[in-house]
Amino acid sequence: MIDVENLHKSFKTRTGSVHAVRGVGFTARDGEITGLLGPNGAGKTTTLRMLYTLMTPDEGHVRVDGLDVRTHATEVRQRLGVLPDARGVYKRLTARENIAYFGQLHGLDRDTIAHRTAGMAKTLGMEDFLDRRTEGFSQGQRTKTAIARALIHDPRNVILDEPTNGLDVMTTRGLRAFLLQLKAEGRCVIFSSHIMQEVAALCDRIVVIAGGEVRANGTPDELRAQSGEDNLEDAFVALIGTEEGLSA
Repeated sequence: MIDVENLHKSFKTRTGSVHAVRGVGFTARDGEITGLLGPNGAGKTTTLRMLYTLMTPDEGHVRVDGLDVRTHATEVRQRLGVLPDARGVYKRLTARENIAYFGQLHGLDRDTIAHRTAGMAKTLGMEDFLDRRTEGFSQGQRTKTAIARALIHDPRNVILDEPTNGLDVMTTRGLRAFLLQLKAEGRCVIFSSHIMQEVAALCDRIVVIAGGEVRANGTPDELRAQSGEDNLEDAFVALIGTEEGLSA
């Protein structure tokens, strides 16, 4: 479980400062998929970076399985599997070697790494490129490799920043099925997106973010009721307050 309370984050600019995240709070539960939905620039990525300890909040708290990220950062990282917005992989290594390297960083033995790699390769459809160097990989192949290495230590909490960005239709369908599998295993899954249909198809709860603030938080039915709209797309637009930047 991941609890987020009153997060704030500002950045200095040449002309002053930007308050990128303004009091964001929500709870992501085990065995559920929680989606962060909002237009580009809404503050989703900054929020996620604070969740996985890459950034320190100016105010507020994040707790992962009850552990505060400020005081227990190392333990929190062990409990998280993260696909960041940057999909970098080591180009001179094969996909298998990329995954194994991260497994070693988490202190796993070779047999455990090999067993888990085989399982994820089958689930993610990586078997035909698992032993190829990642240089020249497609976007989908890089994303699958990055997901596999993020989950090699079998974390109970998974954070994915726009995981389907740039993927083709078939790869996207496969990834959605994989997210549902993680949910069925009882994991806490958070992913961000600016694509309404994607979030609606997968998420048990949706956190609508715009302008660095939470505009709505609830199940799809609760968001419809809150907005007064029967159509979910119309509900999202009404809650965000503008159609600009929201993909249909």
